[in-house]
Amino acid sequence: MSRLPPVAARVSRLRRVSRGRVSAAAAAPVGARAAGRRRAAQQFWQLPEPELDRLLAVASEVDRVELKLIVPAHAHGSTCEALGVDFTRARRLRVCYLDTPDHALHRNGVVARIRSIVGGPDDAVVKLRPVVPADIPRRLRRAQDFVVEVDGMPGYYVCSGALRARLGADDVARVIAQRRAAHRLFTRRQLRLLSSRLPAGVRPEDLVMFGPVDAGRTKIRVAGLDRRLLVERWTYPDGSRILELSTRCLPTEALRVGARTADVLRAHGVELTGPHPTKTRATLDYFAGAAAAQRPR
Repeated sequence: MSRLPPVAARVSRLRRVSRGRVSAAAAAPVGARAAGRRRAAQQFWQLPEPELDRLLAVASEVDRVELKLIVPAHAHGSTCEALGVDFTRARRLRVCYLDTPDHALHRNGVVARIRSIVGGPDDAVVKLRPVVPADIPRRLRRAQDFVVEVDGMPGYYVCSGALRARLGADDVARVIAQRRAAHRLFTRRQLRLLSSRLPAGVRPEDLVMFGPVDAGRTKIRVAGLDRRLLVERWTYPDGSRILELSTRCLPTEALRVGARTADVLRAHGVELTGPHPTKTRATLDYFAGAAAAQRPR
């Protein structure tokens, strides 16, 4: 498999490609309705106009767009009450990440995650971010279990590619309980993709586990929104939590869905602030800090 370029190079190329496409688009007349939709969408995206253009250019090459919002800790209770979120019947998950102790994978734009899902099959994912869609090897891009998407939250977005694998119902729980090598849960294709981003001298079996984090997820209907919101609450061992709202749409719907989502959330008193650390970064930092605190001084 071809080795993708380093993160910095991919970001640079992403911007160059986007700028070229934007210049062509900018020459086209923009109607009052389209301009109004852009202004409304900015309530969610909160990006400078050139960055919004780049987002739309990148979105034209992906499979889907996911809008995400991390709710500030002080607003968890009020947000759940306003949206009618009930976690008593939420699907339960346990999430773990694999990385080197110094987060070398994360620094190189790789996320390796395993997830135990109560009442359903476990799964494993190797995610690359950022990626340039045109730079993804054709064979990987065409794979049925590989998805390219734009993840965006107020003030920030990134293009990512994820290779997923379905596991058995208790595979992750057994690995955690028996302290077995978690990298064995990944498929051969996932391991090849993972190995292409590992630093020199580091093997998949050298990766350590960060987690698990207990999580609950539920989908809700909110008046005024034509799609469901996914609500996830992650609870760390010290009781601290992350609350995330998200919804997916087609790339061509990014402006409309962004505008409508912003209107509906604001109407329910939900703060549209950001950007915030991703769940991945927050989890790696949390368990790295916990491990450091336990070391003898």
